[in-house]
Amino acid sequence: MTPPRGLNALHLHQGHPDFLDLPWHLPLEEWRPEVCSRLVEVPRGLSRHTVVFVSYGAHIYALKELPVSVGQREYDVLRGLEERRLPAVTVVGLARVRVPGEPGDEMAILLTQYLPSSLPYRVLFMNKGLERYRERLLDAMASLLVRLHLGGFFWGDCSLSNVLFRRDAGELQAYAVDAETSELHARLSDGQRELDLLIMEENITGGLADLAAMVELPTTLDVYATAPSIRQRYERLWAEINKEISIAPSESYRIHERIRALNELGFSVSEVDLVASGDGSQLRMRTIVTDREYHRHQLHNLTGLVAEERQAALLLNEIRELKATLTRELNRSVPLSVAAFRWVDERFQTTLNRLQHELGPAADEAELYCQVLEHKWFLSERAKRDVGLEVAVKGYVALSREQPAPALLRSASDPLPGLEADAEVSPAATEEVPDVSLGRE
Repeated sequence: MTPPRGLNALHLHQGHPDFLDLPWHLPLEEWRPEVCSRLVEVPRGLSRHTVVFVSYGAHIYALKELPVSVGQREYDVLRGLEERRLPAVTVVGLARVRVPGEPGDEMAILLTQYLPSSLPYRVLFMNKGLERYRERLLDAMASLLVRLHLGGFFWGDCSLSNVLFRRDAGELQAYAVDAETSELHARLSDGQRELDLLIMEENITGGLADLAAMVELPTTLDVYATAPSIRQRYERLWAEINKEISIAPSESYRIHERIRALNELGFSVSEVDLVASGDGSQLRMRTIVTDREYHRHQLHNLTGLVAEERQAALLLNEIRELKATLTRELNRSVPLSVAAFRWVDERFQTTLNRLQHELGPAADEAELYCQVLEHKWFLSERAKRDVGLEVAVKGYVALSREQPAPALLRSASDPLPGLEADAEVSPAATEEVPDVSLGRE
């Protein structure tokens, strides 16, 4: 007698649920709230495979059904991306499910952690409140490809549907969410990069054409110009971070200028190669970048906070402003670390505590604080003066109560509540699963 469908094995990483209360005896396409109370709906992109999302407390996980060989391959690649600290979803585990009639009588189910506060491209393209992000989406796609290629990642199936976007202090950060056809190498050849770019252009053009056949696209979104635009942005960024410059032996300051320029783009520089030219009168300088998390590392070292790259750059600017204020008030130099401590205690945490009391807990505290700073900028522009953090917080709370979408989604021409009113203010369904071997890392 053929045994029924069920869980054969489950390999998990530490720090996550055991998932044993899920209905493994059913195909994912048959999971319904009545058989799995943990099911949740989240904004999602297209997938050629069945994907469901389940909630365990504050965390959401995606489960994707795949052939065993494909599932194991994607698991290994995503683990490699995590080890190389490249922008991709975090893989949690891999299940093998007994499925009579499938090759080897098994299917794989890949478990990944859902990226909080992320959105698929369709939401960003079609939601009128998010129009301002469409241009940033193209930059985010180009930056993602550059980072992945620098890390030796050949995607093989780059498309907008295989990417999730997180708002990052007015910008977007992109993350790869699919690696079924991908490969990891020590270094990509120019031919591999070119092939990946050609696949990207074909997939994105085809995806937008399909979308245009179903709905009316925004007038600013051209089906055939979008992918070439992403490629142009990619090539400009790739050329900038990989270019060599010639310097005279006496121009050592240009080395630091070059490193600072790359840091401003968010890239960390791990090595600098200096090679003498043929006649010895010049040096050829080439920098080797590691990741685009320079400001994230710096903010974490100063404060212990974890933020996106753009968020971190914005928060560091506010810390530096506080340092300058303290230096002026105390009439002596104040270390950046001291200013960072004061900033966390007096501004960041105090503001978040108040917002949590007024609006409830935030999924992304760094992004919430950056939204308040952006609102402060709008209010100050309108008032032609710095209105201060207190006014910005009050205005932001009023705005958030007025609209489900926060200040992040507003344009500079929208009315901004808070300024006029505050003008006087100083600036589980459980089922026993038999025959399971559970391994954890």
